[in-house]
Amino acid sequence: MTRRRFMKISTAAGAGAILTSMNTLKAEVVQAGKSANDRLQIALIGLGMEGRVLLESLQVIKGIQLVAICDIWDYPRKYVQRKLKNESNLDVRTYVNYEDLLAGEKGLDAVIVATPDFWHAPITNACLKAGINVYCEKMMSNTVEGARSMVQTMKETGKLLQIGHQRRSNPRYLFALNRLMNEAKICGRITAAQAQWNRAASPDLGWPKGKEIPDDILKKYGYADMHQFRNWRWFKALGGGPLSDLGAHQIDIFNWWFGVHPRAVMAAGGVDYYPNHEWFDNAMVVYEYPLATGVVRAFYQVQTTTSAGGGYWEYFMGDQGSLKMSEDPRLSAIWREPNAPSWDNLISKNYIRPQEPTYAAPKADDAKVDARETPAAAVFDMPVSFNKKIHQPHLENFFDSIRGKAKLNCPADEAFSSEYAIMMANEAVSARRMLDLDPKDFVA
Repeated sequence: MTRRRFMKISTAAGAGAILTSMNTLKAEVVQAGKSANDRLQIALIGLGMEGRVLLESLQVIKGIQLVAICDIWDYPRKYVQRKLKNESNLDVRTYVNYEDLLAGEKGLDAVIVATPDFWHAPITNACLKAGINVYCEKMMSNTVEGARSMVQTMKETGKLLQIGHQRRSNPRYLFALNRLMNEAKICGRITAAQAQWNRAASPDLGWPKGKEIPDDILKKYGYADMHQFRNWRWFKALGGGPLSDLGAHQIDIFNWWFGVHPRAVMAAGGVDYYPNHEWFDNAMVVYEYPLATGVVRAFYQVQTTTSAGGGYWEYFMGDQGSLKMSEDPRLSAIWREPNAPSWDNLISKNYIRPQEPTYAAPKADDAKVDARETPAAAVFDMPVSFNKKIHQPHLENFFDSIRGKAKLNCPADEAFSSEYAIMMANEAVSARRMLDLDPKDFVA
């Protein structure tokens, strides 16, 4: 969803009204589709960790019917088949090859693609050309060319292609962008941004003894062995490394909320910890965004060797206030600078609410504050929450769009412009210098 389009629907007031505004947005008709009472027939391709996370949301969304699943590994395929039968009394057809699925399933309305990244473009393009709408997990591809091909196929076929940057459908992120950033402008002039996702060091993924995929099948589908199959994110021919796996979420927020493309990127990283990986373990990235109010530098770090740093979040800082967002509400907060105009009107509108400081203020002479130190900012939070699974609103937006009741919150062409910036961060690590980015390259 573009900033311009989002501002057009910024008419509701208060935390409760923003959800009403979102429902109004979903009523926009984009194409002739099925009626709201029709059950959409869907298939799920890819039954690894991400596929099963999406499955949890699919099981609670009304108006859809999962009719087929597909994975080259019979271990998760049989597990998911049993799970659906036991939990939902649902019998699904199973496939090893996505081409067999497309040949055997003629009534599909949508396919969910949750395979390793390097299979996203071939599978998505085949589904679109078969006349089927697609929800594809991020990243769109492990190459710029693959991602471009998906946008082109979407345009050629006229089918819908939603990319799984699920924060773009999260009510809390929509409220923060719409009400706090764009309307109230709580940050004042934005001067910097930070984001991170750190994870502790962990062993590579294994597999149950005796459940290996035969070597000829592995090679047919592009994997050298079971280790590579299970740990594909770390190999350059298969995935995009930590910046693709984790950084894609936060860097996408930079691009979405700023509403402009970065003009340059510099980064550092390396294979410092895991000797059997191709992609670097850790990375630190700096983007330059040319906002109308001035250049903003956005710093991002992803660490896969430590969990220190306070979780995963995005942090926008300005001369009047700062906003820290996360899918985990406990990590979110809003700060008002001492020199900022009063926020009493925002409190009365129920846009924000005061929050108790998480630190103990020093007593009279217990601590001396350096004269150069700014007094502590007042802390607030957002009165917006939702009780759905993290991916559920984004999937629901996709299904509503198929029915003609909404517009996609993350169509492939918008996702491409964001993912190109992510891919160029990997290029900057390899180049070991700042790279200037051409605005034309952000358009597929």
